[in-house]
Amino acid sequence: MSGSALSSRWAAARLRFKTTGLVAIALVVLILGAWISYIFPAWIHDPDLSHGLFTPILFWLLIRESLKRGPRNFLPDRPRLISTILLFVLVGSMLLFFLGSLYAVATEWQHPVVKFLIGSSVAGLLVSAWIYCASSTVRVIPFNWIVGVAISLWFFSLPLPPGTYQQLTLGLQFRVTDNVLRALHLFGIPAVQNGNIINLAHASVGVEEACSGVRSLLSCIYSGFFFSAAFVRSIASRITLILFAPFLALIMNFIRSLSLTLLANSGVDIEGAWHDVTGYAILVVTALLLASLAIVLERFESTPPQPKIAAPQSRPQTDSNTPSRLALMLSSGCAVALVWIVSLMAITRPAPRADVVPPEIASWLPAQIEGWTTSSPQDLYRFSNILETEDLAQRSYSKTTKDGDPLHVTIYLAYWRPGQTSVSNVASHTPDACWPGAGWVAVPKSTDSIELPLSGRRTTPAEYRVFTYNESPRHVWYWHTYDRDVLRDLDPRRPIEMISSVLRYGARSDGEQLFVRLSANRPWAEIDDDPLFTNLFEHLQPFGI
Repeated sequence: MSGSALSSRWAAARLRFKTTGLVAIALVVLILGAWISYIFPAWIHDPDLSHGLFTPILFWLLIRESLKRGPRNFLPDRPRLISTILLFVLVGSMLLFFLGSLYAVATEWQHPVVKFLIGSSVAGLLVSAWIYCASSTVRVIPFNWIVGVAISLWFFSLPLPPGTYQQLTLGLQFRVTDNVLRALHLFGIPAVQNGNIINLAHASVGVEEACSGVRSLLSCIYSGFFFSAAFVRSIASRITLILFAPFLALIMNFIRSLSLTLLANSGVDIEGAWHDVTGYAILVVTALLLASLAIVLERFESTPPQPKIAAPQSRPQTDSNTPSRLALMLSSGCAVALVWIVSLMAITRPAPRADVVPPEIASWLPAQIEGWTTSSPQDLYRFSNILETEDLAQRSYSKTTKDGDPLHVTIYLAYWRPGQTSVSNVASHTPDACWPGAGWVAVPKSTDSIELPLSGRRTTPAEYRVFTYNESPRHVWYWHTYDRDVLRDLDPRRPIEMISSVLRYGARSDGEQLFVRLSANRPWAEIDDDPLFTNLFEHLQPFGI
């Protein structure tokens, strides 16, 4: 189709859009532009999402391709059915958008779950716009596979939720490690597996997250869908490309991991250049192989070329309000989303009360105490921006006990003035959420809520956890107080629970908050009679602990 034909088609489309349609499409484009500016840093800094940089360009190219090569199919002339479908998709998109924005308030705007929910909402909004443009009365964008893939590329450019990503990564890590070990034994190379570590005769190779194959898997699936729309036309060819893409990604990543292991076994230092070069080379080779397969499938397709169909003439719309009704639904959904996000950002701006003087929490942790050796971290305030407070204190204490084994205790305190941050933001930084990322492993069935006995009283129930690091146990007790009342634990791994905290306590909390964490390498029964803790809990008692 020539450029003049496309221009005439768009000119005719503008007549069918009318004012309400143009407003709806303008709002969709505005929201899409805002989304690109929001997700763009993730595309740049996260190697697993680097393919997203191509999404806006490929999206536009595929839309043009759908207009040039078709097939030019449109939705049936059934106004009520089309209106119902559009309303259903639009409501679903708005629901995802609301959940994503509430979860952003509960955690942070850059959280992967937030990006996933809001990005899915934007993809749903594009589907709504597609239904409108492919309706029988508007007939601007055809309803075909090419456009569907163009929209799906936005979804494949989203970060996976942390739980899903972790499970996928761990599964791929161990699978790659097992297969590389089998190949080494097949070659007669002695090697022993320890988790995701392969111990060779003179070196050790670890299959880390970056080597698990997640990056190549996501990029290859993305490429497979794109090539299925850009090159081939038959259903068999498209299915072949889509199914072959993840298989190819796993095979190529195995080849890379095996090659690096063989190099390490030969005495080559595989860190740095070798590791990075092979990673990028595998991505390029995988994409080229997939593109080559798409070209071969295209040449062997037996589908005859479709005859060119003249652009449909504008239909008189004086007898139907369907286009205006669809456009009004679409523009209303976009307007509600824009008003909601602006309002939410306005009420979540930091507005702490300046008249509240924070307590001197550092004074609660003595720098010197008889029988103990003390130390303080030098990098504690690097987390201030994430935690949204600078009122932090931490000190570690060590001493030798009667049985000769050392006792290690760490006390951490954080304080927020009224209005400084949300309850859910504080709750999202518990040991359950943060410690596993630092290498600590939670002991199964160690979750509990217990009262700690003190001289003359018992504490308010603390959340109790047990973690291990290099097989060394760590007992953890922590409290989160709001308005000097201890809150029950909010699990940051449960989005619905975190969102409910926003609905209960608000986006900005009017009560002061305190977070206390006490950890030791011994259970509480072996350390509870020390004066160190008596002094600490005297300061904590006014806060409800």
